[in-house]
Amino acid sequence: MLGMCRGRRKFLAASLALFFIPALTWLYLSVGSFQVKPLPLSPLEAQSSTTVGGAVDRQALELRVRAVEEENRALRRELSRPPRSPSARLQNAGHRGNQSRTHSEEGTGENEGQKAGAAGNNSDCVQQPVVDKCETIHVAIVCAGYNASRDVVTLVKSVLFHRRNPLHFHFITDSIAQQILSSLFHTWMVPAVSVDFYDADELKSEVSWIPNKHYSGIYGLMKLVLTKTLPSDLQRVIVLDTDITFATDIAELWAVFHKFKGQQVLGLVENQSDWYLGNLWKNHRPWPALGRGFNTGVILLLLDRLRKLRWEQMWRLTAERELMSMLSTSLADQDIFNAVIKQNPFLVHQLPCFWNVQLSDHTRSEKCYKDVSDLKVIHWNSPKKLRVKNKHVEFFRNLYLTFLEYDGNLLRRELFGCPSETDHNSENLQKTLSELDEDDPCYEFRRERFTVHRTHLYFLHYEHEPSPDNTDVTLVAQLSMDRYFWLQMLEAICKHWEGPISLALYLSDAEAQQFLRYAQGSEVLMSRGNVGYHIVYKEGQFYPVNLLRNVAMRHVNTPYMFLSDIDFLPMYGLYEYLRKSVVQLDMANAKKALVVPAFETLRYRLSYPKSKAELLSQLDMGTLFTFRYHVWTKGHAPTNFAKWRTATTPYRVQWEADFEPYVMVRRDSPEYDRRFVGFGWNKVAHIMELDAQEYEFVVLPNAYMIHMPHAPSFDITKFRSNKQYRVCLKTLKEEFQQNMSRRYGFAALKYMTAENNS
Repeated sequence: MLGMCRGRRKFLAASLALFFIPALTWLYLSVGSFQVKPLPLSPLEAQSSTTVGGAVDRQALELRVRAVEEENRALRRELSRPPRSPSARLQNAGHRGNQSRTHSEEGTGENEGQKAGAAGNNSDCVQQPVVDKCETIHVAIVCAGYNASRDVVTLVKSVLFHRRNPLHFHFITDSIAQQILSSLFHTWMVPAVSVDFYDADELKSEVSWIPNKHYSGIYGLMKLVLTKTLPSDLQRVIVLDTDITFATDIAELWAVFHKFKGQQVLGLVENQSDWYLGNLWKNHRPWPALGRGFNTGVILLLLDRLRKLRWEQMWRLTAERELMSMLSTSLADQDIFNAVIKQNPFLVHQLPCFWNVQLSDHTRSEKCYKDVSDLKVIHWNSPKKLRVKNKHVEFFRNLYLTFLEYDGNLLRRELFGCPSETDHNSENLQKTLSELDEDDPCYEFRRERFTVHRTHLYFLHYEHEPSPDNTDVTLVAQLSMDRYFWLQMLEAICKHWEGPISLALYLSDAEAQQFLRYAQGSEVLMSRGNVGYHIVYKEGQFYPVNLLRNVAMRHVNTPYMFLSDIDFLPMYGLYEYLRKSVVQLDMANAKKALVVPAFETLRYRLSYPKSKAELLSQLDMGTLFTFRYHVWTKGHAPTNFAKWRTATTPYRVQWEADFEPYVMVRRDSPEYDRRFVGFGWNKVAHIMELDAQEYEFVVLPNAYMIHMPHAPSFDITKFRSNKQYRVCLKTLKEEFQQNMSRRYGFAALKYMTAENNS
């Protein structure tokens, strides 16, 4: 295609030269004087025209005619040569492309913008900036807190979607963001992506002396210390705000480093609002800036040169001097960057404004693009974010939402031809999967046990300090979004249980955003800061119920946990009752599982019993039943409901086959077995494990929970209708029991005997 393009272009250029050189010569000899408009320095500046003298015009035109004649001679020489191979033509095209790029601007945004627009319309014929196929692109991002950790995922998705190069992310984070993002990337397992974290708390002393009014707080100043924070051998890095969305390959931006000249060390886009012009309101007094100033949402940093220029000393001296009169920053690091550039304009390489289309109110961002193909980077730099006013905001919003809801599993793409660092986790996983027999009728069940699900911890803000008396209890549950009933149940649980909750949600990327909107619109959920929401993203055909339980259990920060399900409402006051039982039964020094008796109702509208006496009354009237009494008696029969009716003190019960009560245990109790997915034996196996580890099952006499009616789940429907599903579940049960025998020896024989007798 490129060869055809060049052939057509040469023929067209030769024809044009033949006709137009005589015309240009005539124009040169006949024209006395005319006016020339200089190219504006930026698309944001008003164009101005100046009258140029005739002598100057003649000289300029003469030079232009000579240049065209020289190009014509070169073209004739090119056409006279014998044809070359396509590879040679491509190499020469790349060489000429590099020459034209290095000859480019000192930062004239409009010139490059126009060139890029032309390239977008003729992409087959224009050589794009070249970055080595396997060159690693380094990206630095400051990210702190729960909300920023959620926002940065959309940025990362947009970068991964377009990228063709290995990436190395450098996150400057607080402890919260590091926990969230390290877990996310560990479970995401994207090939050719490396991640490093730097403790923002250790950097606070470097910038805490600077008063800052910006909503980003102290973290909004940390880009100033990247030369000191990032590895000393790292030479260049792209720095991004978390509210950025990429609409192109980040390698195109990385290639701009080759255009830096002289002492240029900062690549920045001009600020697209009038903030630094000081005319937004009466007595508006911004920090000093060069013209409109520059926006620091996207920065190219030449770290090695900045260190040689003593950047640390440079920005500190400037900040100290300006703060004597300005008292504080209004736009965090951006004010200080601009003050430094005002004094040292040679430091900055001005990027075309499509590399940072700023969507705050009252910006001139519309001048950065004429077509969709012109867009490179969108910056939601208004506190209003998606609600910002902009002529084309609907288009930008849809682009953002596309990445927001995009299935992140699809971004696990290999970069073929690029050697990558050995990922031992990925290697071990591939080895394990390769050992499975794909012809096994239960292959999909076995595979699910080893599937790594992308996990986003603490999707919403979480705040809970366990009580100092070491009796605190967290309710553990899991759910999916196959129906809104579960979210309504969650609200009801929050009204019944005032203690902390650890919740694992099995969602797609789009469902995660639906959940977020629901939660943010719920007064009940928003009033509770002690609910930890952990998103486990969907993958595969089974509901990984025990994986979800394990995720929720791992992120309990209290000494004890109550293992429940989302379709059960605990009795009012159960949280405090369990805490008292911890002391009464000396849970700290004994391996006990406290059983909360389970009941159920078939009525969608239930007057929830306020006491045990009221519950017994409803039980006698047939409003309530012991749980699964009609269909699965063995599951809760060992609780001994007859004894419970009159019990006033806790009593011990023995394990029996298929026993699956809801229990409170210590946080260090064993996890659920992941081989059991969907419906069947997922809780039974866990209770068997507790018994094998010599836990005592103690029934609480004044505790209860009630199962609320709902339509059958998809998994129980598959269990009932699919014979192979039941066959595979039986196979997995037998394998689990054999594993128990190997691990616990003679004591575990009773589980196989009990199963055979049941």
